[in-house]
Amino acid sequence: MKKFIENLTSSISKHFFPFYKNKDIKLLFKNLEQGKSNDTEVAMFVGGCVRNYLQSKKIGDIDVATIFTPDELKKKLKNSKFKVIDTGLDHGSVTVVSDNTKLEITTLRKDIKTDGRHAEIETIDDWKEDSKRRDFTINAIYLNKKGKIFDPQQGINDLKNNIVKFIGDPQTRIEEDFLRIIRFLRFSIQYNSSLEHTTVQALKLKLNGIKNLSKERVLSELFKILKLKNFFEIINNKELLEIFILVFPEFQNIQRLKNYNLINNYIENSEILLLSILLINLKNNHEYFSHKYKLSNKIYDNLYLLGNKYKEVKTNKEFFKKNLKFELYKIGVKNLKILFCLYLLDRNKITLKDINFFQIIEKISVPKFPYDGKFLLKKGIQEGKKVGTILKEAEQTWIQNNFNLSLEDLETIIKKNTISN
Repeated sequence: MKKFIENLTSSISKHFFPFYKNKDIKLLFKNLEQGKSNDTEVAMFVGGCVRNYLQSKKIGDIDVATIFTPDELKKKLKNSKFKVIDTGLDHGSVTVVSDNTKLEITTLRKDIKTDGRHAEIETIDDWKEDSKRRDFTINAIYLNKKGKIFDPQQGINDLKNNIVKFIGDPQTRIEEDFLRIIRFLRFSIQYNSSLEHTTVQALKLKLNGIKNLSKERVLSELFKILKLKNFFEIINNKELLEIFILVFPEFQNIQRLKNYNLINNYIENSEILLLSILLINLKNNHEYFSHKYKLSNKIYDNLYLLGNKYKEVKTNKEFFKKNLKFELYKIGVKNLKILFCLYLLDRNKITLKDINFFQIIEKISVPKFPYDGKFLLKKGIQEGKKVGTILKEAEQTWIQNNFNLSLEDLETIIKKNTISN
């Protein structure tokens, strides 16, 4: 990476610079530079797209900083192919879209007043001043359209050494937006960064500020953390782990992550899996968390199902030895794998036989009930509760017979249920 970054200290070949491959981005910069009379940069890339570029990672969202205000941007792009959408005017941001491109463009700014959640801003045309109000040094690296770097906060050096550092005084940065505590956790986990003592003290001192944030913002940031490929490695970083538990005290089972690396290759990583590992126990902890953070109905229902099944696992030693086909039919392959994962992590012992069980689950053929409401409607039964009742009774009989009833037997049962109902 060192050699790669050194090559960027001057303009580099268009052939190697990925943003030049996008014709719309080239056209956007051309439009923004119309009327330019000096060498001042009018727009530069910043944030995650620059970080990923410097580390040869896939570039996702593209953020651009500019000296122009949203109104000025609209005027410059008025007769172009680009559409400007007002997505964050309060903090000087718009989204610019074309047929194949979407960019977030934000005016250079400084904070005038903050309350830990929102900031009153003043637009400016000073790149260095703009960098001072950003959160971390690695997020204040700018890149012009030719690949030349502007690094006023020495973010490249921190990026090379996997250091996540607040710009200026940590307490001041946190007080501007308390969500930065959780963002700091996310980046520190991602880069496996060691924490400076002054930063740890600032994080602990300002923790109460998180209570003032909307649950939606906190949850959005948490899900980004859970999506990190190396999230489970937090268990090996005592400082990060301590802060994480202070922020999310509901994660009472985080010690389960100690052995997660032994099985993570055999189960699909997902929000539901990690929330289950962190939350589900015999105390209905997952229900409290679900209500506190207003989880979606889909996630809540899945956690509720797994929570109830987990109680069965804890009271039935034969749970994973009998009726696997029935459990797979009821809760599906993914959920059964999650339950087995919880069982293994609780047991704190994982063998090769256990690992093979994940493959056994996948190979079991899950039966499908052959009839639905459409079949009954064709038989002349009107829509309503009656249809659901008849089907449910037939399905229960089918399950009790180990899913082995013939179609003729099922039709006979359905006819009998139709008469009795």
